Amino acid sequence: MENTPLIHVYLMPGMAASPKIFENISLPKNQFKIHLLEWIIPSENESITSYVLRLSKHIKHDNIVLLGVSFGGVIVQELSKIIKVKKLIIVSSVKSKNEFPKRMKFAKTTKIYKLAPTKQAQNIDKLSKYTFGKQVTKRIDLYKKYLSVNDEHYLNWAIENMLCWNQIEYQPNIVHIHGDADTVFPIKNIENCMIIKGGTHVMILNKYRWFNKHLPQIILDD
Repeated sequence: MENTPLIHVYLMPGMAASPKIFENISLPKNQFKIHLLEWIIPSENESITSYVLRLSKHIKHDNIVLLGVSFGGVIVQELSKIIKVKKLIIVSSVKSKNEFPKRMKFAKTTKIYKLAPTKQAQNIDKLSKYTFGKQVTKRIDLYKKYLSVNDEHYLNWAIENMLCWNQIEYQPNIVHIHGDADTVFPIKNIENCMIIKGGTHVMILNKYRWFNKHLPQIILDD
C-alpha cells in the first residue's frame, strides 16, 4: 500500500513577527509537513502584488495549505491569487477592507499612519498605538519576544499596505479563524468565521492547543 503524500502547510507570521510564533503548532508528521515563511524586506514603493510574487519563490511545493496570521493573513490571500492552494486559512485577520475597525479606516483616510514612529522600531509599545490603538498594548508584552523585523522601511511598507488593503470580494472557501476577544480586529466587524471563545489577537501563541487539535480536520475537510 502506498503512503499518502504529505500535505505541505506553509505558515506566515503577523506583521514584523518571527516564525517563532508558530513554535507550539504541531501537526501529525505522517500527514503534514510544516514550512515557515519569513518576511522579506520590500523594495522601494513595492506593490503588495510584486512583494508576494517575490515571496512565492520561497514556496517549493504545489497545491499547498497557506495559513497566515493578522497581516500575514492578508499576505496569504494575495499569494493564493498567484499560486494553487489546497486550503487557505487566516487567523486573527480580515478578509476585506469592510472588516477593518473604524480607527483603521480613519487612519487610512487621514494618513495618520505616516506619523508612526517606525524609527523607534524597538519601542513596539509606542509604535502599536499608532497602528492598532491603545488596547493592543495590554497584550503586546506577549508578542514582544516574537517580533524580529525592526527595519524602518519594512515597517512603513507593512503598515501602509495593511491599512490601505482594498480587497472587497474574498474567496468563498477561505477558512477564517477569529477570537471573540480580539481588540485589533473586533469580532463585531468580522463575518463568516470560526470563533474561538476568549481568543485574542495573539491566540496563535496562547491557544495553540486548540489549533493543534482542530487544524488537521480543518485542512482535510472539503
